[in-house]
Amino acid sequence: MNLQNKMKRITLFFIISGFLIWGCGPQQPVTIDAYNYQIVKHDTFQQAAVSSAHPLASEVGRLILEQGGTAMDAAIAVQYALAVVYPNAGNIGGGGFMVVHTKEGQSYTIDYREKAPGLAHRDMYLDSLGNADLTQSQNGHLAAGVPGSVAGMELAYNKFGTMDFKKLIQPAIDLAEKGFAITEGEANGLNRTKDDFVRYNTQIPAFVKDQPWKANDTLIQTDLANTLKRIQQNGAKGFYEGETARLIVEEMKRGGGIISEQDLKGYVAQERAPIVFDYKGYEIITMGLPSSGGLVLQQMMEMIKPYPIAQYGFQSKEAINLMVEVERRAYADRTEYMGDPDFVDVPVAELIDTNYIRSRMLDFVPLQPSKSEDIKAGLVKEKEETTHFSIIDKDGNMVSLTTTINGAYGSRVVVGGAGFILNNEMDDFSAKPGVPNKFGLLGTEANSIAPGKRMLSAMSPTIVKKDGKPYAVVGTPGGSTIITSVFQTLLNLLEFDMSAFDAVNKPKFHHQWKPDVIYIEKNFDPQTRKDVETLGYIFEERRNIGRTEVLLIRNGVIEAVGDWRGDDSVAGM
Repeated sequence: MNLQNKMKRITLFFIISGFLIWGCGPQQPVTIDAYNYQIVKHDTFQQAAVSSAHPLASEVGRLILEQGGTAMDAAIAVQYALAVVYPNAGNIGGGGFMVVHTKEGQSYTIDYREKAPGLAHRDMYLDSLGNADLTQSQNGHLAAGVPGSVAGMELAYNKFGTMDFKKLIQPAIDLAEKGFAITEGEANGLNRTKDDFVRYNTQIPAFVKDQPWKANDTLIQTDLANTLKRIQQNGAKGFYEGETARLIVEEMKRGGGIISEQDLKGYVAQERAPIVFDYKGYEIITMGLPSSGGLVLQQMMEMIKPYPIAQYGFQSKEAINLMVEVERRAYADRTEYMGDPDFVDVPVAELIDTNYIRSRMLDFVPLQPSKSEDIKAGLVKEKEETTHFSIIDKDGNMVSLTTTINGAYGSRVVVGGAGFILNNEMDDFSAKPGVPNKFGLLGTEANSIAPGKRMLSAMSPTIVKKDGKPYAVVGTPGGSTIITSVFQTLLNLLEFDMSAFDAVNKPKFHHQWKPDVIYIEKNFDPQTRKDVETLGYIFEERRNIGRTEVLLIRNGVIEAVGDWRGDDSVAGM
């Protein structure tokens, strides 16, 4: 380590420790060393734990918990820390969903999903021939929806916060201003994206430099630090109004985007009713619309409930056959019916009616594959780059939070002078019915573009209780694979009685109705693949599926796991 980096490390050491030793009394000072940190994939804790996509963010959460903060305080601090240390998905330029369960036994969800700007319209990505131009919905200024993350954290803080908000955001400011050592994975990601950062930005951002990034290089984000300071001083108004809002609108004008001052000032995060259902004695608490994750997860768990899947065995051909057919039917319903409930009359009660859900499996024949072209949405009466973290505190408060800017590094647009990446969430709308988005998901009129509308999501932050007590906190990124990854993780825990480590790290598979293939990870068991292929299924290898963060509470011990598929790391006490 050269002297310059060493001096930065020492400065950061004292700034962050000076903040965090507040309230410690005679205890040893606790610190975050932003240049010599460890990725911890698996550990057990007695009181509280955090699992997130980056070790520095998990450490921030741990230190908040050590200072007496609640899981909700820690969640706010982790969200802002991820906006600094995990720029490909952590964000203040995107949105997400938070599921909260309090020590008093109450459940809440917060929707801070992005919205379509006021100038957006149904056919904005169609060319003169009526064909969808997805390059515009996926890259550049026109791909960005109105960000919701800052408003979401303010709503969460006003409802649940116990520590001074200025202290919760300070670690993120320090990490942005003084810098931190990037991981090898982050270096590779920044190098891969350099050309896009140059192509789509009107000002060269901090993520671009002349020489290739390498592990342990220092990333300093001065503009982002200043943006965070404005939020620290003025709350959400420091983002949606004033200097930051001006910078966003100026960036839109330079790059041909359409987010306006009125769009920013008018953004409101919303509290939504959680989805709560029983699965064989376990209470599942998850997110409702405009996230499709909770509804689809409830459908899949209810479809599978009558079958003795535990007896079939983990990734037996019988279990995979059943799970794929369940996924196929639930994703068909997602495509047809689901959208923003503020704009679309989604028949929620009918979609989660037990009789309806069971009827979806009447044509299921064990060990025989259906064809997606033959599986339509059920008939009811009218009515991929993301990140997740899981937190539980010593009192049993739990937070499951999934946040996103959609693709890796979002729209690739960094707001000039403000230092944060804007999302490309407009691609999560249906640009044209029947045209798949970047994750291959189809949509109908229910998820068409309209001003002020929230785009449909697959995010599925989930909390599980057993016998009225905290049992698990689960969630993952992964675009269209989010729901099936959470589904498989829950079955691994609740049916196959796995440890949290195995539930997260065993190979995953995914089916989403169309295209009619089973996606598998490269380490999927070859013999299992051969056995299932004999039934008539088509497999396709793909890159890693999800990055699941799990906290599992058994016998009074918290088992915390960070997914092997990334730099995910756990911390606790």
